[in-house]
Amino acid sequence: MTTTDPVLRALAHPTRLRMMSLMWATPLSAAELARELDVSQALASHHLRTLDAAGLVELTETRSRRGGIERRYQAVRGTPLSDSGTDTAAEGGTALLAETLAQNLRARAARRAPTGPGVTSDVEVWLSPEDWEMLREELAAIVLRLHEAGKAPHSEGAIPIGGTVMAFPLRDADAKPNETSPNGS
Repeated sequence: MTTTDPVLRALAHPTRLRMMSLMWATPLSAAELARELDVSQALASHHLRTLDAAGLVELTETRSRRGGIERRYQAVRGTPLSDSGTDTAAEGGTALLAETLAQNLRARAARRAPTGPGVTSDVEVWLSPEDWEMLREELAAIVLRLHEAGKAPHSEGAIPIGGTVMAFPLRDADAKPNETSPNGS
């Protein structure tokens, strides 16, 4: 799987997934990412090169900084932070991405502010294919709105928000492992 899907391989690391979220709102350099993520600049540069090689970020700005050139990257709009458009589920990609999301969720949950409302839910329901498609589109639109409303880290008047969403059709528990359920999953 990892040799055939460089995008999934790039996204299947908690630090790179966080970098993608941070670079959605604003271009950031390896040095800025290192400070925000509390990692070395060398490690941030390594992860940034991996995201760039997979086509998930693009160079948007270069500027002189302390006698050198600072390169700032931003997440490419429409990047696949889900398995839509690829058959990652058949190759175990969904499980790999879920584990990465779970690692980030654990880290964010440990940083949750003691006050302030949030939304926490877990759901396993049966829906008509039409309802599923409508709700899937609404979830995607909400996540897109969150990303688009995002500000640069530590922007005046902004508060940090964490969110993790993964919703997908399930195989019917009564179906054999290679059978699809009536909804086509």
